[in-house]
Amino acid sequence: MKCLGMDLGTKTLGLATSDKLGVIASPYKTIKYNNLQELVSEVKEIIENLHIEKLVLGFPKNMNNSLGFAVERTVNFKELLEKETNMSVVLIDERLSTVEAENILISSDMRRENRKKVIDAVAASIILDTYLRREERD
Repeated sequence: MKCLGMDLGTKTLGLATSDKLGVIASPYKTIKYNNLQELVSEVKEIIENLHIEKLVLGFPKNMNNSLGFAVERTVNFKELLEKETNMSVVLIDERLSTVEAENILISSDMRRENRKKVIDAVAASIILDTYLRREERD
């Protein structure tokens, strides 16, 4: 089952895809956006073009497990996406995914300006990988 992992930020959406078997997550791209409706339209097109069957979205809880403004934005995006695509969106705890992505990119000696371009897509692949490993266990 081909999956799309997403890491929603305030200005960008990192995307990652899985292989057809739903085993391996890979960074796909980062989309810059101005409003959620515009973003949903672009994601909907990607879903159709890549034949995506499952949607996974990072859920940005605070470290103390509380819910902040980022959660509200994420839930709004999730609801819009579900309405426009008629697909359910799985929420995955994304705490520290961006930190992990940054560490991966630093350890591969990627320059800072290059890291900024791909970090959201790498974080999305970490979120998607978390989902895929969880599904494998169940």
